[in-house]
Amino acid sequence: MKKFLTILSISLFLFSCSDSDESDSDDDSMEEVTVDISSVVQDAFYSDNGVTVTVEDELITITSTGLPDHKTPYWDIENQAHELYEPFPTYLITNDIYYNDDELGRLISTDDDGNAIITYQNNMNTLMTAFDYTMEIPTTPSEAENKEETDLGVIGLALNGVPIYNNFEGRDVLGVVAMSTFDAAGAHPGPNTDYHYHTAAQLSIYEENDGSTYPTINDSKLIGFLRDGFPIYGRQEEDGSYPDDLDENGGHTGATTEFPDEIYHYHCSNENYLDSGWYVLKSGAYHGTPGISSGN
Repeated sequence: MKKFLTILSISLFLFSCSDSDESDSDDDSMEEVTVDISSVVQDAFYSDNGVTVTVEDELITITSTGLPDHKTPYWDIENQAHELYEPFPTYLITNDIYYNDDELGRLISTDDDGNAIITYQNNMNTLMTAFDYTMEIPTTPSEAENKEETDLGVIGLALNGVPIYNNFEGRDVLGVVAMSTFDAAGAHPGPNTDYHYHTAAQLSIYEENDGSTYPTINDSKLIGFLRDGFPIYGRQEEDGSYPDDLDENGGHTGATTEFPDEIYHYHCSNENYLDSGWYVLKSGAYHGTPGISSGN
């Protein structure tokens, strides 16, 4: 009898250990893999456009003036003297998503097919000025337990140092009136003369200009990094396909050119926003915890 009890005790002990090990293994497999982004960040941001990157104590600090390195009508819009000046584009949008606002100076007409022809015009913010932007992000970003919604202002920086904004203009969701002040890059200055991107560049407009380079149009390029440290890419995957497994915040985990061993990353939305031809860069919450940002 004693021998039987001894054997039973040993069996239960071994089963208990085996079950515990398997449980630990399952827990480990559920953990998100963290990636050190510091080397990519240091290499990717445009130092020739005045962007600086420093890494210290597991924290990356990025500074910039916020001014673009590409053409826009907001370069010396009154005198048209700057070498990167270009006029506002003219663009077609379909019926039912615009209204005529003569007081704001938008030139709107209709073609034979019923499409609105809008000649984009600057809003009251006719100038853009340099700021001392600073954004701090972790060297190894990780998922936040409680996702924080993006707010007004800087939610990230493009590689050229220009701020990325979400899909709100002021306290209202981005609308056609605001979009009619965009340059071909999907950007405009705010009331504080702070130039920033809301959307990807407009493909039809881009084809008509003489080759100015914008952060993303319809491609898989790295656009920049958001305040939680995770990268944001264009609408496409590396192979030219469009992701179909993005979470509610516009991201997923997978390999990219810069991170071949996989990382969580955002993609520019592939939804034709208000049937306008513009594609919002980022809406919803951060995947990780946003770091400090200052400058405007």
